[in-house]
Amino acid sequence: MQLPPVATTTVGSFPRPAWLAKSERSQVKFNWQGAALKEAQDDATRLILQTQQQIGLDLLTDGEQRRIGFIHHILAAFEGIDIENQAIKKIYRRREQEHLVPRIIGKVKRRGSVNVDDLRFAKLQTVKPIKMAVPGPMTVIDSTLDETYNDEPALAMDIAAAINSELLELQASGCDVLQIDEPAMTRYHEKVFAYGARALDRCLQDIRLPTIVHLCYGYPGGADRQHQYEYPELLEELMKTKIGGFAVEFARSAYDPAVLGICKGRKIMFGCADPSDSPVPAVETVVQRVRHALRYIDPANLLLAPDCGLMTISRELASAKAQLLVDVAKEVRKTI
Repeated sequence: MQLPPVATTTVGSFPRPAWLAKSERSQVKFNWQGAALKEAQDDATRLILQTQQQIGLDLLTDGEQRRIGFIHHILAAFEGIDIENQAIKKIYRRREQEHLVPRIIGKVKRRGSVNVDDLRFAKLQTVKPIKMAVPGPMTVIDSTLDETYNDEPALAMDIAAAINSELLELQASGCDVLQIDEPAMTRYHEKVFAYGARALDRCLQDIRLPTIVHLCYGYPGGADRQHQYEYPELLEELMKTKIGGFAVEFARSAYDPAVLGICKGRKIMFGCADPSDSPVPAVETVVQRVRHALRYIDPANLLLAPDCGLMTISRELASAKAQLLVDVAKEVRKTI
């Protein structure tokens, strides 16, 4: 896979067409069932891939059109997790709130593939490289209730082994880039040091493809100032792992790109578009931010992306923010 310098991509999700599903917060309710649902999801995936190609993005995703939620798609293929009979758990999302979450009721193991058929379908629609994403162990633990292990490190390693099996099959099926979504790492730094970095490495065992770990502060809403923007210590710890790069948010945070000096030799998905319904910024404003980042990162290692997925905004605005990335990249490439 050969990407241009200052390449463009997205984190993963795109808004679903209204005829496919209704979104309620971060959950999705599809308008179809059975064979009709699969046909509708196929059509939506073709549409999203076509949209990305027309915009001119370099590294594509399937837009996550088949997923009902951030973690539910992968948990449905794991043994030891009950996603039907959920329980209440207090979860930190800017503040501590009660959420209904799947339950850990036995030893976690992968029973079958999750994204492999989605990858194969996407690759039939385009000659451009495809990136696939899965949630990481810390994020799965954060969004489930453990009724079995009572040992987070042990649970994390079993989840990581199950994720690794999925990543190995995606690798064998022709995926170009693998992404692990770990917003929980930005909330619980102490757990990253205790077991999260080790679990991330377990996810990557025998993986030879380019890899990225996505480290946003969670959307919609983000994090409050108490936990925000502690990237230096997090990146320093994760630089000790085998991960190939980091997806880091800089648009909403306005964080100083100088922190990228920590990440020598790794790929950076540079978040330079706010994934909320905020207006699209001027191209020149973002160009200046990217040029600042290039003081610390080689252009060949830089990918422009939104801070997070785009599923919570309108299709028109999502396309406009993706177009911003392409326009910024074209301008920046003129001077590198």
